[in-house]
Amino acid sequence: MVDRPNTRRRFLALSGATMATGLAGCSDSDTSEDDGNGTNETTNGDDDPPEDDTEDEGDDDPEDEEEDEDEVESPELALETEYDSREEFGQPGEGFDDFEDAGEWEVVRGSAEPDEEITFEGSQSLRLSAEDGEDVIVEREIESTDLTDRDLSLAVRTTTPENVAVDIRLVDASGGSTHHQLRSVSYGADDVGWFRTSPGVFEEGSAPLERDAVERIQLLVYNTDEAEVWVDDLRVHGRPETGYVVLCWDDGMPDFYDAASPLHDEYGVNAVQSAVRQWTQGSRDDVMTLEQLQERQDAGDQIIAHGSHVFLEDLEEDQLRESLQGDKQWAVDNDLQGGHYITYPHNSFDQTVLDVASDYYYAGGFNQAGDVNLTGVYGFDPLVLPRTIGHDLEIAMRCVDLAAEHRQCTILNFHAFDLENTMDEADYEGLLEHIDSEDGIEAVSYT
Repeated sequence: MVDRPNTRRRFLALSGATMATGLAGCSDSDTSEDDGNGTNETTNGDDDPPEDDTEDEGDDDPEDEEEDEDEVESPELALETEYDSREEFGQPGEGFDDFEDAGEWEVVRGSAEPDEEITFEGSQSLRLSAEDGEDVIVEREIESTDLTDRDLSLAVRTTTPENVAVDIRLVDASGGSTHHQLRSVSYGADDVGWFRTSPGVFEEGSAPLERDAVERIQLLVYNTDEAEVWVDDLRVHGRPETGYVVLCWDDGMPDFYDAASPLHDEYGVNAVQSAVRQWTQGSRDDVMTLEQLQERQDAGDQIIAHGSHVFLEDLEEDQLRESLQGDKQWAVDNDLQGGHYITYPHNSFDQTVLDVASDYYYAGGFNQAGDVNLTGVYGFDPLVLPRTIGHDLEIAMRCVDLAAEHRQCTILNFHAFDLENTMDEADYEGLLEHIDSEDGIEAVSYT
């Protein structure tokens, strides 16, 4: 195998550094009544524009952020986390719109009403809803704003996580636009609580956006059923100097070791494997052994948790805690340094899963979609990361190209080459060749 010194900057470590820098610059945001998730509770489409206006206060300048990236080290591997990453990084960068004045937003389609009962920050959020498959669109005009080196993030809550996609559309004075879209949230849960999303670019409008002259922001909810979404705390933060791609494999199947790993070594690309503890401990014939997982870790790949491969949201809280704790302890006992990170089996998570997982894991997810589903690097919820199913070479290469062009991150997901949810081996090698030849993209692991 190729001896690959681990010199690449890692996605979440650099993100944590810059998010922390941003937090230091906006401490006037008061979350003293939080319930721990940035929540003050008394509790797949395309098109349309957004606008925004913001002046940098100097605390999260992208160049300053880059200087801090390499200073952040991964936490020491231990059973419990040292801090709640969702609290720590819940409000990155600078506040842009707190939705305290709902009148700033014009309703173009669907319904939008202030809600004082369900809020992320402040006294109210904005509840967006629609029926019969109708989309929701709200928009506000802003002074011409330079967002060339900036991304936006938004606190989101929804009771229809299977049936919506959330889009932030930026529009310039000439009508040029770009869609930043989160295409899917969770498979099945009625409510995953508040989470922050920094949707990555999905596509340009018919005319490309002039990012140095944004004059309108649209928030869109694409609806396949009766949509219900709350939004709050729109924020702005910097972009890194490059784009990132994470190659994430699930279930510890032999294809990762026998076929994909030699390609990773050939191209010098790190990958991530989500291993199922029970399957590995049970010595199943169709999964990698612990020794093989450790070998791949030594080669530079990262081994993370894949839960107990059950629907986590169906477990009682004590069962959930026992399951996640057991998975984490196994990683600690076997020195699997990626044990801080988790992939929720079956994309199954809800508010309780997120609350308990934060005691053992710093990051993971995922909400996932079969199409482009990128994230900005400095404004995501650490435990609700998005990814794209790696079933199609053309879609995967588009993800890589967009991540490189817009300095964002794409997380691509694979299982085994003979499954419908994974491209074949020849296409996968073509993807690695594309990553290798693409300027402005870096393959990284989570830390």
